[in-house]
Amino acid sequence: MTKINLLDWRTQRKLWRLERFRNALGLGIFAAAAIVALGYFMMTGSINQQVDRNEYLKQQIAEIDQKIKEIEDLEQTKKNLLARMRVIEELQGSRSATVHFFDELVNTIPDGITLNSIKQTGDTVTIEGVAESNGRISSYIKKFEDSPWFAEPKLVVIKTSEKNRQREGQFTLQVKNLTKAEKPDPAALDAAAVSAGGKQ
Repeated sequence: MTKINLLDWRTQRKLWRLERFRNALGLGIFAAAAIVALGYFMMTGSINQQVDRNEYLKQQIAEIDQKIKEIEDLEQTKKNLLARMRVIEELQGSRSATVHFFDELVNTIPDGITLNSIKQTGDTVTIEGVAESNGRISSYIKKFEDSPWFAEPKLVVIKTSEKNRQREGQFTLQVKNLTKAEKPDPAALDAAAVSAGGKQ
């Protein structure tokens, strides 16, 4: 049986073009969706990778901070130990200086002089005493001048009086103490005290 196409060829071509357009549109939508999905997955992967890198960097920074803290603690411990060593050395030097001071003080006292008081302020020693004569005081000053542990003797006051028919001179003498060790640094003492307290 012979088939006869009764549709207009223009209508048929129009339908064919419409179907072709729909197919192309569907293919375009599918391609766009695929590109969007691919971009989304790539972006998500990049974000996750960056997050992992950030976490790794944070971990490394935390480890470095911990090492810096340990180094600072070691430096502080070192400073405390050095401070304690300086304090001990100064105390030992002070003990030696005290021995030299009193030993030389005894050696410089001539006969005929009695000491009543000794007072030290800074490196200046103030000596008060009684002498049988002014010559004894002059001899005392001379011995201070010759001493390697004292310097700059200076007679501040001399007062002559008579007691039991004997004349005596009450005097005040100042001399510089060369045996005096340097005063320990208060900061060093505090650091040593803190260190010692922390180790108890």
